[in-house]
Amino acid sequence: MSKTIKQLSVFIENREGRLNEVLGLLGKNDVNIVALSLADTEDFGMLRMIVSDPEKGREILKSAEITAKLTEVVAMQVSHASGSLAKAMEKIVDGNINIEYMYAFANGDAASVILKSDNPQKVVEILETNGFKVWEADEAYKANQ
Repeated sequence: MSKTIKQLSVFIENREGRLNEVLGLLGKNDVNIVALSLADTEDFGMLRMIVSDPEKGREILKSAEITAKLTEVVAMQVSHASGSLAKAMEKIVDGNINIEYMYAFANGDAASVILKSDNPQKVVEILETNGFKVWEADEAYKANQ
């Protein structure tokens, strides 16, 4: 089983009701949102989500003429302790990996961090070699359920 997961990335216009439209389409089609991040500019936004069924989510949005793609990311478990994330990032930096972006969400007794990098397979290797838990797809897509 792959240790990288698929993130649903959605390019949306920054206008009233557009985010609700995207979320509503996913909800009506039983695609659960596990985590999300929304970054915007004046005219457009990038909605990044971990969902229960990324392929289905992308097809639903594409059929509604909403630009959506799947992006390979790493989902890492981080304990709720000071410095936990810093220790993981130190190992990634030592491995000469560039992190393009990241976001986090609560996940039971721990937190999960989604990492987008230029080499996701190497990120997984670095993290696991150093004792960090990396979610498999079947775990990540149903986190907190």
